[in-house]
Amino acid sequence: MVKYFLTNGSGAPVQTERFTAGCWVDLVNPSDDECEDVAIASGVPEDMIKAALDEEERARTEFDDGNSMFIVDCPLIEENEDGGDRYTTLPLAVIYNGKCIVTVCLKGNTVLKDFITGRESVRTDAPLHFILTFLLGNAKRFLYYLKQIDRKNHRIQSELGRTMRNSEIIQLLDLQNSLVYFSTSLNSNERVHEKLFKVEGVASREEYLDLYEDVIIEGKQAIETCNIYKNILSVTMDAYGSVISNNANDTMKKLTIITILLAVPTMIAGFWGMNMPVPGQDGYAFYETGWFWLVTFAAVLLTAVIGVFLLKSNPFRRPLKQKRKRREKRPPRN
Repeated sequence: MVKYFLTNGSGAPVQTERFTAGCWVDLVNPSDDECEDVAIASGVPEDMIKAALDEEERARTEFDDGNSMFIVDCPLIEENEDGGDRYTTLPLAVIYNGKCIVTVCLKGNTVLKDFITGRESVRTDAPLHFILTFLLGNAKRFLYYLKQIDRKNHRIQSELGRTMRNSEIIQLLDLQNSLVYFSTSLNSNERVHEKLFKVEGVASREEYLDLYEDVIIEGKQAIETCNIYKNILSVTMDAYGSVISNNANDTMKKLTIITILLAVPTMIAGFWGMNMPVPGQDGYAFYETGWFWLVTFAAVLLTAVIGVFLLKSNPFRRPLKQKRKRREKRPPRN
């Protein structure tokens, strides 16, 4: 899809029907024919226009015969298979020359939508102002999504505090993957920001220089915020992994105790099932003699003794009791 916009006196772009000098050409998932038509009308090489249509394209800059291209990664929210939200990034190219400004992306961009609706004032006849305003809005969008990720992290942790379910763990893993994507994209965008300063006209005009400084500040803030949230989430995942491991160990310990207790009467009763002489088998049925009740009592007593011993030798309780005793014996401070 291709759209053409021109700036009116108030700064809000107005859509036009065809290409005009000084316009902004917005390409969203364009076809080959649309890319070819825009390339012919604008003079921008077709390979430049199609560069951002690759989802794996890295943020970079390119200059060729009066055409300047800046590819940056933009944050995006997608829907998961389970109906949840997944945060990722998508490349977007801003290309300009003496005729027009061209933006290319596979999906619609929220910052460009703000330009179209007039929420952000832009000028289609001032490419540097357009690019700097877009980069500033893109950095703010990263910060906005990072705050959403942090809020979701707190909500999921509160749910995990009540019940340890796999769905919440998977959600935390998705958030961690999103922060990795954001961190990589923000670092790549920062290199593009640094190269933008070398473009002629950015440092010479105070208006552009102020915008550029805002872009750098917001970009670095987004990087630092992303790193903080990524470290916090990594520590959280490690902590929950330890909790799950401890719960599994505790469950295995209980199952082991139950297995041992069940093995004691089984072992004792098994002696009277072997083909060898044992007490109580001389001419009488085993249950008609006093041996039956004696063996039953011995099995129950031995099981009870082993059970008490295993419960009192619980390794999870002994350290706590020892600590309490040490605190009680510790002399008071002066």
